[in-house]
Amino acid sequence: PVMNVYELFHDRFQRGADFLRTPDNEALYSYQDLHRISAQYANRFTELGLQKGDRVIVQTGKTPAFLFIYFACLRAGLIFLPLNTAYRHDELAYFAGNAEPSLIVCDPASETLFRDIVGSSTENQRCEILTLDINGEGSVIVDREATEFTPVDVNDDDVAVILYTSGTTGQPKGAMITHGNLAANGLALHEAWGWQDGDVMLHALPVFHIHGLFVATHLPVLNASPIIFLNSFDPTEVTRLLPHATVYMGVPTNYVRLLNHGGLSPEVCGKMRLFTSGSAPLLTQTFEAFTAATGHEIVERYGMTETGMNTSNPLQGKRKPGTVGPVLPGVEARVVDGEGRELPDGETGGLEVRGANVFRGYWRMPEKTAEEFTPDGYFRTGDQARRDADGYISIVGRSKDMIITGGLNVYPKEIESVIDKLPGVVESAVIGLPHPDFGEAVTAVVVREAEASISEAEIITALKNKLANFKVAKQVYFVGELPRNTMGKVQKNILRDTYAG
Repeated sequence: PVMNVYELFHDRFQRGADFLRTPDNEALYSYQDLHRISAQYANRFTELGLQKGDRVIVQTGKTPAFLFIYFACLRAGLIFLPLNTAYRHDELAYFAGNAEPSLIVCDPASETLFRDIVGSSTENQRCEILTLDINGEGSVIVDREATEFTPVDVNDDDVAVILYTSGTTGQPKGAMITHGNLAANGLALHEAWGWQDGDVMLHALPVFHIHGLFVATHLPVLNASPIIFLNSFDPTEVTRLLPHATVYMGVPTNYVRLLNHGGLSPEVCGKMRLFTSGSAPLLTQTFEAFTAATGHEIVERYGMTETGMNTSNPLQGKRKPGTVGPVLPGVEARVVDGEGRELPDGETGGLEVRGANVFRGYWRMPEKTAEEFTPDGYFRTGDQARRDADGYISIVGRSKDMIITGGLNVYPKEIESVIDKLPGVVESAVIGLPHPDFGEAVTAVVVREAEASISEAEIITALKNKLANFKVAKQVYFVGELPRNTMGKVQKNILRDTYAG
C-alpha cells in the first residue's frame, strides 16, 4: 500500500510559490491555489454523489481548471479520464459506453452532444454533465469556502487514470494507470533528469496525453517549480519564452518547427538546462541541427500509454542520437524473438518491459490484458527494438509496422534512415503494401524540400547502394506532408489505406 499520489505531490509542492504562470511569465496561480481549488472541486464532486473508483470524463480545452479537476480527482480517489478535443460523436459514444462515467465535464459547445450520448445509454442514466469553457467558466461551479478535503485512502494498485490508446486496429483500449504507477514513474524521472531548485517548465503540450499530463506536469509539481502555461504550441511564443525557462519538453515536430521558424541561438537558450523529446522518433538530423543552433543536445526518451516512461538518454553521459537511451531506474527491459527467448545485444526483436511503472491492465478487457503480459510479468510493448553493448535501446518500429516480404522481415526505420539522409528529402515513412508475389511490397512515402527534384529512381538507386535488395522500396510516393496524430506520431495505417489500391 502507498499513500494517495496526491499526498506525494502535496508533500513536494507545498514549499513552492508559483504553480502556473501566464504566457507573459507573470504569476497566475500559486501552489497554495492548487491545494485550495482542487479541494473545492473534490468537494463539489463528492457532493454530487461520486465515490472512490467512479469515472470522470473530461473533454475541454487546455486551461488551469483542467489541471485543478485532475488533481481533485486524484485527491477524491476518482478515476480521471481525459479525452482529446478532436474526438467526435461516434468515438465519444464508445468512450462513454465503455467507461460508464458518473460525471462528464465538457466544453459548453459539446453539452448537447454528450446529453444525446448519455440519454441513449441506459448504463449512463446516472451520469452528471457539467461544462467548462476555455476561460474556466461554466456550470462546474464550486463552493469557494470548501477549501479542505482529506485525500481518500487508496492502495498502490488503485486506478487513478484511464487513458485510451490510439491503436491502429480495433476499438481503443482503456489503459488503467494506478496511483503507484504515477508515483514510481514521476520519482524515477525526477531523479534521472536532475530536477533542481530554480527550474522553470515551459509547457506547450496537450494535457490529455501522458506526455503533457504526466511528464510535463508531474515533474515540475514534484519539484515545486513554476510552469509557464501555454494553451498550445506556437514556435514564436516558445522561442520568446525560452530565456525565462530551464526545461522544455516537445515532440519531434515541435523541434522541426522551432528550427524552421528561426530565432534559436545559444543566447536564447542560455538559461535552458534540459530539452527532452518523445511521443515519436527524433530524426538524427533534427538532433544534430538543434545542437548546432542552440548548443544543447536533446534528451530523447521512450514511453507509452501503458507504461509511462521506460528509458531515457542520460542527463550526464553520452546522448546517442537514434536511440532512446538505457532503462530508467526501477525498469527492466529485454528484447526477445518470436518464441519469447531473450536475444543478445545487437539483434532486433520484440521489446518487453517490467516495473512499478507498468499499468494494471486494460479496462474491462481481462483477456486482452492477459494476452499482453508474459507469465513472468513482462508487458509486450509491441515495439521492435535492439540494445547495444552500452545498454542503449533503439526503437526500430512497431510490430504491426514490420514488413514481411518474400518471407523476410524488414524494419521500416532502417530504410527511412537511408532515405532521410538524401539531399532534398525532409522525411519519409516506409510501409508494406499487399503484393501478389512477395506478400508485402516495401513502399516509401517521401516529403521533399520545396525546391527539391529528387526522383523515385534516385531514391531507389540510393537504397540499392546501401541495403540488401529485399529491403529496397519497390515504389516511392511523394506527398506534401505525412499524416500525424495529435502527439506527432506518423499514422502509417492511414498511409497503408491510402496507397493500398
